[in-house]
Amino acid sequence: MPLIKSISGIRGTVGGRIEENLTPIDVVKFIAAFGTCLKEKDLKPRVVLARDARPSGSFYLDLAAGTLNSLGIDVVDAGAITTPTMQMAVIMEKAQAGIILSASHNPNGWNALKMVDHNGEFLTKEIGKKILAIVDKDDYEFVLEDKIGKREEDNTFLEKHIDKILELDLVDQEAIAKADFSIAIDGVNSVGGPAIARLLERLGVRMIKKINCDNSGIFPHDPEPLDKNLTQLSETVQENGCDVGLVTDPDGDRLSLVCEDGSFFNEEYVIVAAADHVLGKVGGGNTVSNLSSSSALKEIAQKHNGKHSYSAVGEINVVLKMKESGAVIGGEGSGGVIYPELHYGRDSLVGVALFLSFLAENGLKVSELKKKYPAYFISKNKVELGQDMDLKKALEDFKNKYKDEKITDIDGVRVDFYKEWVHLRASNTEPIIRIYAESSSPEKADELAQKVINEIKHANLRIEC
Repeated sequence: MPLIKSISGIRGTVGGRIEENLTPIDVVKFIAAFGTCLKEKDLKPRVVLARDARPSGSFYLDLAAGTLNSLGIDVVDAGAITTPTMQMAVIMEKAQAGIILSASHNPNGWNALKMVDHNGEFLTKEIGKKILAIVDKDDYEFVLEDKIGKREEDNTFLEKHIDKILELDLVDQEAIAKADFSIAIDGVNSVGGPAIARLLERLGVRMIKKINCDNSGIFPHDPEPLDKNLTQLSETVQENGCDVGLVTDPDGDRLSLVCEDGSFFNEEYVIVAAADHVLGKVGGGNTVSNLSSSSALKEIAQKHNGKHSYSAVGEINVVLKMKESGAVIGGEGSGGVIYPELHYGRDSLVGVALFLSFLAENGLKVSELKKKYPAYFISKNKVELGQDMDLKKALEDFKNKYKDEKITDIDGVRVDFYKEWVHLRASNTEPIIRIYAESSSPEKADELAQKVINEIKHANLRIEC
């Protein structure tokens, strides 16, 4: 599998050959380039380092720490924590940057470098391009022995992260404790499970059923929190009479839910419910989601007399649009809740706290809450890029074919029809093109997606089953 280089970091399968996979040399080069960028702004920067539970994470974190130290940069080793906890740690430490070793929803065998700035926010396109340029030139300069940076360990950031969540006005700890919820968690054996379990304990939840929470980094199933991967959690919820099931991806920035009857709440509706709670409490406000997210959030914003805006896919793009529009809450339909009152980052922990507050205050079952929202269904498909594929031409041809419809081309091409849409874009994390379609039923969404897939088959694509 080729090494994927982008403005947001690098991602690939562990081992293999340099420049083809994620090797130790590739890790060192990108960390050195990032550190070189930091030193241009601050002669003595400090960086928070973290990892998810993947077996390769510990080794790569040591490589990252040593590389930064050899540039004269001090390191705070936060250990195995979630991405949002790392982002909060950067803010709390007043560090100049943060790095987490995590390939997010990718399966075992993958790892990645995800980097944030002094605000705990992912890098802008300009900084990302600068890092890539430094790597291409191998333009680094390491310090003499007496200037080597220091490394300190700090395992307190999860508790501090939870402290900040419990301080939020819209997190109703008393109502959650009084509701006496029984909750199941699927942690896919990574850092999100233990983090959410600890949050629930501090929220006063006494009945917690944990599955796949051993933090071994060996994922028991496909770790992406899609409905098709949540059958074990669904069975656990039903067998134990739980009120809700919670699941995150391996680095804990995405959240999905299972209803008390074992049905799936759908990750697209996590941000919808969180926004409904927040906007209802503060008297309305603007929202933002990316182009591949459900129209349901737009309807919730309108319900509360707010305005909804779309951004390109990618956390930093959502964040920049939220700041521009003064959004009260936003995120991505992949279960990523961004609540600026805490920080500008996708955060499954704050998503859990807001959702449970809403559930407790309204006295509803999760399945009842879901029925309150507009019924939209997204068909998510991915198509492998053929070697001779001219992606730019394929997207241009697609846009021209539907030029009489509403077109948005800030990230690939999205076409909005009446009450349904389709979005085509190249993935930032895999060598594929994603084709998402939304309509009023699963069948209609699948039909729209398949229609588009058939239309682009001539572009020398291999369709992934």
